[in-house]
Amino acid sequence: MTRLVAVDALWFALIACAVGGIVAPIAIARGKRQWLPFAQAAVYANFALVTIATGAMMWALATHDFSISYVAQVGSRATPLFYTVISLWGALEGSILFWAWVLALYSAIVVYTNRNRPGNLVPYAASALLIIALFFHILLVGPANPFHLVSPVPLDGPGPNPLLQNHILMAVHPPLLYLGYVGMSVPFAFAVGALLSGEAGSDGWIRLTRRWTLLAWAFLAAAIIAGMWWSYEVLGWGGYWAWDPVENASFIPFLTATAFLHSVMVQERRGMLKLWNINLVVGTFALTILGTFLTRSGIISSVHAFTQGTIGYYFLAFIAVVLIGSAILIAGNSDSLRTDGRFDAPVARESVFLLNNLLLTVFMFTVLVGTLFPLVAEAARGVKVSVGEPFFNRMTLPVIVALLFLMGVGPALPWKRGSIEDLKVKMIPGTIVGVILAAIVLLLGTRNVYGVLAFAFAGFAGTLNIGEYVIGVRARRAAHGESVLTALRRLFGANQRRYGGYVAHLGIIVVAVGIAASSTFRTEREATLKPGETMTLGKVTARLKDVWGRNEPQRDVIGATVELLAASGEPYAVLSPRMNIYPMSDQPIPTPDVRSTPFGDTYMNLMSFREDGSSATIKIINEPLVPWIWFGGGVICLGALISGWPTRRSA
Repeated sequence: MTRLVAVDALWFALIACAVGGIVAPIAIARGKRQWLPFAQAAVYANFALVTIATGAMMWALATHDFSISYVAQVGSRATPLFYTVISLWGALEGSILFWAWVLALYSAIVVYTNRNRPGNLVPYAASALLIIALFFHILLVGPANPFHLVSPVPLDGPGPNPLLQNHILMAVHPPLLYLGYVGMSVPFAFAVGALLSGEAGSDGWIRLTRRWTLLAWAFLAAAIIAGMWWSYEVLGWGGYWAWDPVENASFIPFLTATAFLHSVMVQERRGMLKLWNINLVVGTFALTILGTFLTRSGIISSVHAFTQGTIGYYFLAFIAVVLIGSAILIAGNSDSLRTDGRFDAPVARESVFLLNNLLLTVFMFTVLVGTLFPLVAEAARGVKVSVGEPFFNRMTLPVIVALLFLMGVGPALPWKRGSIEDLKVKMIPGTIVGVILAAIVLLLGTRNVYGVLAFAFAGFAGTLNIGEYVIGVRARRAAHGESVLTALRRLFGANQRRYGGYVAHLGIIVVAVGIAASSTFRTEREATLKPGETMTLGKVTARLKDVWGRNEPQRDVIGATVELLAASGEPYAVLSPRMNIYPMSDQPIPTPDVRSTPFGDTYMNLMSFREDGSSATIKIINEPLVPWIWFGGGVICLGALISGWPTRRSA
């Protein structure tokens, strides 16, 4: 019964999307606006039907209905209920179903919140969202159908991928990623609606698009940070970013969305970059679909990737349709996308935004080429080519430090035309802080040029962004006699978008400092210890207390108890790195233990052990300032929330 209800719901959802997707264009073309409510109803119906199918799958997982193919693939009676339910997004078919549900949710919210907006923008956007949903429904009733029957019905299943049930962040990272990825469908739909309705040259669609892009951008930022944290806590290598193809696939649209959020301000202020902005929106959406293709086609090897490949052709065809269709629409609106304003001077905020966009585009293309080149080389010549961390670091680090520098210069400049003399005065505090940080880093022993520049420009940019708050608070206090806190609160209230953006800048700067410190000053040591023996790394002295093992319902666990010793010899902390052994995995899954302080992490991993517990090989890594990466990610999302929070003026 559960399966029949879900399958019927998906087929009805497909029909609703197909019919609803063409109703709005036909109604507008024929002047039958009374038909438009049918398109809205199709959006709501799609959400209800996909919710039924998704709920049915979660129920099937929770009740171990192994007659359903997806449950037989990822389910297991031994797996805890929590990990059983979140395995909904742990493999190909379930992830497509979850994607369709998130898209249906976004579509319903978009249509409901804009239901009274005059004009044709929203009906066309709703139609575009339904057509996108139609594509995913075709997958769900075809090559990615999670509700196939299994015969004979197995008594049990293998359970989720061990890596996906080894940490609680598996419940956080994928949903955030889907909310970010799928959220980029909304700006694309508004762009299509603007092109079809003739509003592409106006700012109305841009205001709607900016807010939805900001929301999706915040989710994508949170997903990237959570993914870094998951990699750090689960994979046992002591790092958080390896330029893995699927990591890159999530990062690439983040870069283009970041470029759009900056360049859209130039359009709103100066009437410029209209064509560029609409191309950024289309490109960002296409890159999210490309990222989905890379993850689900099976053409890459990654701890994140699924291993089934026939679905990839559908994604490639859909990307082609998106790009060709968008190009035709943009060409048809070329007159309305002409720039109204012009750049008045090189020393102005819009000039910095333009340079920022160019650098972000170079960054995006560098990562995209490095990610796709091995695939193209293998397809064209049958030769496996590896593009790894050295290439990405060498090509992207100059761009990153340049972006940090611009992050300080941009806020210090006015619109239209600025003064070099005024800029020099504003840059003095930031320059002093940057020079001091660079000197400290050099005194600490690093000779890595980009490491020194990263600290210097982070200090420079952070000081200038904080300086904008200082200038604003001083002005309000002088004008109104307010207290510092009152002036700061009203400063945010008067211009949430601007000062929320500075908060996001500060979050990015904090992340950059955490990455620079942990990359530049990381130290590690590995040693084989018997119980009672110690090893020392810097100021950390560790003593192996014992090696232990236990059985859990879904896995076996081997761990070590390691004490961290003060100078007096007394333990001040205990770490328990482990190896988790799952029945479906040939290799144990390392599970490090981490002690975090504001100054950094002591990261400990169990590398090997003797079965009789007589010794264990322990690796200790000192990771300076790593916790600030996670904190900075939270600050980024806070800044996006402040910047995009609805106000009475924008409501």
